[in-house]
Amino acid sequence: MADEDADVTSDGLEAFSDHKFYRGTLLKLQRGRQKGILRTADGKEIPFDFAHAQLLGDRYRWEDLHEGMDVGYDVGWTSNGLRVTVIRPGD
Repeated sequence: MADEDADVTSDGLEAFSDHKFYRGTLLKLQRGRQKGILRTADGKEIPFDFAHAQLLGDRYRWEDLHEGMDVGYDVGWTSNGLRVTVIRPGD
């Protein structure tokens, strides 16, 4: 579920505190390697590293995330291609 302060726009982005997040689902978490894969709303799979992605929300830690969890996210380009840079777990 989205926060009371959040609104989903017509382009599928979730607006929260003056920032818009895409919506997706955590597809795979490899805790030992500290990596994961997120599936976007349109089915694309985007990888992320725990060390290089910011986890938003004071009450969440990496250990609290689980596969199948709906999240808000943002992406950025790296030398290895497109990567998730921000993850905001849903409520």
